[in-house]
Amino acid sequence: MSLRVQKVRELIRRELSAILEKDFRIENCLVTIHDVNPTPDMRQCFVYVGVIGKPHQQDAAIEKLTKARGAIQRDLYKRVKLRSSPQLFFRLDKSVERGVPLLNIIDNLPPPLPDLPEEEEKPQTPSSKE
Repeated sequence: MSLRVQKVRELIRRELSAILEKDFRIENCLVTIHDVNPTPDMRQCFVYVGVIGKPHQQDAAIEKLTKARGAIQRDLYKRVKLRSSPQLFFRLDKSVERGVPLLNIIDNLPPPLPDLPEEEEKPQTPSSKE
């Protein structure tokens, strides 16, 4: 991925987060922007959204974002000036939900065993025979 695409990607992610925080609150759930993946020609942009809430609220949040896509794009285009502004597509990102059970397993692991001290080897001295 080119440096320009990476910079645009981070800028879009930051500005979308600010827009959603300010203007598009969704009841009883928390919406975060996890990642933004623009196509190389910058015509489309896939926005991976994390929704903390019940499963039916997650689907409702994605539907609400999809319905409000025009207003969100308009606000984004005012903040980010590009030759061709990408069309946004919202996708639900469940990576955090998949990671929580793994983190719980790691937290419940027993503590590591302490290192056992090695037995010191006694220096062998040649015995002298008289």
